[in-house]
Amino acid sequence: MTGARSIRCLVAVAILVGGWAAVGSAEDLWELANRNKDVLRIATLFTAQDVRDKLSTDEGLDSAMDWCRKTGVTHAFIESFRDGYTAERKTLENARDRFAESGFDVSGCVTPTRFGKKSTGWNGIACYTNGDTQQRIQEIFGYTASIFDEIMIDDFLFTDCECEECQQARGTQSWDEYRCDLMVRVSRGRILSPARAVNSDVKVILKYPQWYSAFHERGYEVVRQTADYDRIWVGTETRDYDDPQWGGKVQYEAYFIMRWLGEIGGAKCGGGWFDPYGTHEDTYVEQARQTVLADAKEMLLFCYGSLLRDTGPANVARLRTEVPGLFELASLVRGKPLRGIAAPKPPNSKPRGEAYVYDFVGMLGLPLVPTATIRDDAKAAFLPIQAMKDPQLWSKMRRLLDSGAPVLVTDGLAERFTTSQSYDNLLTLKVGGDPKSLLQLSREELAPIRDKLLAPFGIQFDAPNKVALYLIGDRCVVIENFNDQPIDATLQLDKPIDAKAAVVLPLDADVNFSCDTGKIVFTTIDPRTLVALTY
Repeated sequence: MTGARSIRCLVAVAILVGGWAAVGSAEDLWELANRNKDVLRIATLFTAQDVRDKLSTDEGLDSAMDWCRKTGVTHAFIESFRDGYTAERKTLENARDRFAESGFDVSGCVTPTRFGKKSTGWNGIACYTNGDTQQRIQEIFGYTASIFDEIMIDDFLFTDCECEECQQARGTQSWDEYRCDLMVRVSRGRILSPARAVNSDVKVILKYPQWYSAFHERGYEVVRQTADYDRIWVGTETRDYDDPQWGGKVQYEAYFIMRWLGEIGGAKCGGGWFDPYGTHEDTYVEQARQTVLADAKEMLLFCYGSLLRDTGPANVARLRTEVPGLFELASLVRGKPLRGIAAPKPPNSKPRGEAYVYDFVGMLGLPLVPTATIRDDAKAAFLPIQAMKDPQLWSKMRRLLDSGAPVLVTDGLAERFTTSQSYDNLLTLKVGGDPKSLLQLSREELAPIRDKLLAPFGIQFDAPNKVALYLIGDRCVVIENFNDQPIDATLQLDKPIDAKAAVVLPLDADVNFSCDTGKIVFTTIDPRTLVALTY
């Protein structure tokens, strides 16, 4: 039996032993970041406008590199094109060389906005059916490949145009089919081939946005494009839920999409990218935690210019205090298999009123295993309406149920599932076309759902809503309280363990727990706090 304890001091001591105090110099953090690059790299982006305004003088370059060192940034992405502006070659090459000479990894970037023929949809997006648009993007990537050996594409490589030219070109295809085929052709013929013709060593990274429920609607084809590009990255922006401009995204979304695309991309999947817009200190660092929990090899702080103004400085100051703990967290999760409830989201599947339902289910304390395919040998499964994309859904679902695996389906899917057989292990989650309503479920309403879904893993979990649970490998559990109030929780395992705190974020959070054989009782987990236990 292990007595009650406060974790705050234990974790602080562990990080001190690891080589960095809670308040350290920029050199300390820079050295720590370089020692941990193989575990987790931290990057930032200098937009084409930042290149012009902030990297065109020695003083600006010195200031930028000093900021990076203080933040633990070891990788600089230097952008050649954004919003119709092309940065000058001399300035790009000088910035590239100065950063490299100072010990930074350096890559290029392109944001394909405000060029070519304008789309009839989003402002700043191009009509890629148009020949002049295709020629211009080919020129942009040829130019960038002549300067950099690696190029990231920011998440605007899509189209929503419905002009007459597009309507004629799509023929009898649906808009989804036409746009996916079009953007695959543009990627192959106007980006990848021209860039490689200019620079045979160039690697091109496609960064996917965070809006995974609508990828195919605008031409992101995650199977073919992931296969074509050298690497992929993931948008892990979630921001303040109640923000009038940016809100409506829950923190778990960053984890789900990073893990989902990580399965699709495998070794090609590199990092997660998040920004300061519509955030405050708590939600800003929660983006970082979810990105790292999802086994990202790198996290990118978008972008240097934005992080110098508005909420940026306060967000960065808070992040700097968590960087050592994020390295520890990355070490805990790196390459370890997930345990939990299979949550398949087939590529190009339509949400039909259940958009992003996976993110909200993850906020209920159900440890999801994001995947692109439905497997009938899972120990437990969550199947929303998106599962209908799989033509073998019903036979797979019956095999799951017949095997005794608990299966949680949304009411939207349940309405389409007809069977004369009664299953005790089939549960229906009332979504009502409004996934956000799941955040209103009480602790008492969540208990029977958790009990049933977690039983195959020998676990019981009791906590309020908006407390996420992650099962990492065989001997690590992570709990994160996304509430603005402290909470209590209980985690019961079916075997005796001696749980120890491995990571607590933020560093000064109050987390009190006792461990008696297989039962872990948390009397306190502070608001907006993550705790990782090993046993």
